[in-house]
Formats: sequence, structure tokens, C-alpha cells
Amino acid sequence: MRAIQFDEIGGPEVLKVTEVPVPEPGPGEVTVDVAYAGVNFADTKARATGYRVPSLPFRPGLEVAGRIRAVGAGVVGLAPGEQVAALTPQGGYAEVVVTPASFVFALPDGVPLRVGATLPTVLPTAHALLHEVGRLRAGETVLIQGAAGGVGLVAGQLARLGGAGGVYGVVSREEKVAEALKYGYDEVFVGDGFAEGVRAATGGRGVDLVLDPVGGDTLRRGLESLAIFGRLVSFGNASGAEAWQAGQPELYPRGLSVAGFSILTLAQTEPEALRAVAERSFALVAEGQVVLPITAEFPLGEVDEAHRLMETRTTTGKLLLSLG
Repeated sequence: MRAIQFDEIGGPEVLKVTEVPVPEPGPGEVTVDVAYAGVNFADTKARATGYRVPSLPFRPGLEVAGRIRAVGAGVVGLAPGEQVAALTPQGGYAEVVVTPASFVFALPDGVPLRVGATLPTVLPTAHALLHEVGRLRAGETVLIQGAAGGVGLVAGQLARLGGAGGVYGVVSREEKVAEALKYGYDEVFVGDGFAEGVRAATGGRGVDLVLDPVGGDTLRRGLESLAIFGRLVSFGNASGAEAWQAGQPELYPRGLSVAGFSILTLAQTEPEALRAVAERSFALVAEGQVVLPITAEFPLGEVDEAHRLMETRTTTGKLLLSLG
């Protein structure tokens, strides 16, 4: 079978199509014939910096949709031929993947495989950020960094469904504003000056909840944008900046709190908690309450072009690889 692999850290050109044996599921595992694989920023970071790469060669890819090929010993509730979406600790850019059964989710009726490939990382992440970790309450205001990306577009819709009193977003480019405004946002700010925009939009109060995948100085300005008793949830460090610590001087005066979230870590440490969040969030897609636009699709052999496009930071929505 074909799989994407890189033997060294570097640019998109290090991604190579490789012929490898078809994997067999071990106990507690499932193999999936992949129809579509999601392309994520974490994949480009793995290739370019070695992020979450334990050794080389390495096969990237964190999420897929397809049909179950086989199940290993001890797997219950999943059967060959079933349409599923799945997280993959690695190796999702392949015609067949093997992954723990706890990472595999049956697709709700009416959700096609192409849409299913957009779900495993984005939907549970956005839901957890707002509800399980961020504890959004009706009437509260939210500020979401990366508002035109996959998580950002879903989070805007989920915040609106959750009864948020104001949903504000931040994007990196002016041309992304119009796209974000289609998906639940009241106002979208461009670039680093968002803190002033937030204060103006909220009458000087600030927002109750900030979701930040950027880190660095952006996280610092997010804290400055919080209202009294506000919460910030960090779920990435796309800036690549040194970790910035918040302590007594930043948090005590206004009773602020900071939390963190990683869907990959949750999958490894609390798979049943992940399954519960995934089922709740997937149902919203099946009911038509949440949509995630697919803005570009590439065949497996053009994965380098998909990475180049993602690294331009001009994309919105979701990028996919098509294998079926």
C-alpha cells in the first residue's frame, strides 16, 4: 500500500510516497481503509520541526475517515465495513491505517466520509474548549484566535449555539474576515491589535472566555482582553514562541484563570472522555447545526502541495487528502 513518510526534518519536499506493508490490527486495534485524511497544522509542524516525532522515518497524519477493514482481538462495538472517523497517533496519510479502537468513532447516519474526515480533531476540540474546559455559560462573551481556521469556524458556531452573548474572532489577514463572519461571529479583528477592538466592542469590560492556539505575546494580549473572573484556554503554540508563564501578578487582581487542552493527550489518557465529547459534537453535524467547509482537496501524491498551501497561512476551513 501507499503511505506518506519523511526520513528527515525539512520542507514539504521531504514528504515521499512510500510502498509499505498493509498493517494488521493487534489486540484492541482496528485497521481502516482510508477514503480521506485530514491535513492539520500539527502535521506541518511535525515535518518542519520534529513536533511529536519520536524517531525517523516518520509517517504523519492525525485523522482519517473510511471503512473498517479488520478488528483485533477484544474489540467490541465495531465491525468490518462500518463507516468511521478515527484519530491516528501517526500514519494517517496512508491507504490503510491501524489505530486503537478507542480512537475510532462510528459516523452518524447521513454524514458522508468526506465530511467525516473533518471531524476527529476539530469538532471535539472546539466543543471541549468551549464547554468541558472553558465552561461557557449563556450570555457570556468569547474571543477566539484563528477564527477562520478549522477549529475557529466550528467554535464560532458552537459558541452561538451555546447562547454566547457576543462572539468575537481574530484572524491574521483582512481577506479572512468575511469568511469568519459567516460562521457565528459578531465581529472579527485582524492581527495583533485585537485587545483594543475587544475593549471597544464590550464597552471596556472585556470578554469572559478566550481560546488561544497561538501562544507567546498573543496569549499575553488575550489575558489582557479578559473581563473580571475571565478564563483563557490555551490549546497550542502556533507562534513557536517560548512558553510564557502567568502567575500571581497577572491572575490575582481580577480573578483570572488559565487552562490548557490537547485532544491528542486526552485521547491517550482519557479515551472515554474523548468519546463522550466526540459523540456530542458529531451529533451537531449530523443534525445540520454545525458545518465545516472543505476549502481544498489533494490526491495523496500531492501532499507536499497541501503542506505548502497550509504554511502560507492564507487558508480557511479544512484541507483534505483524497485516497478513496
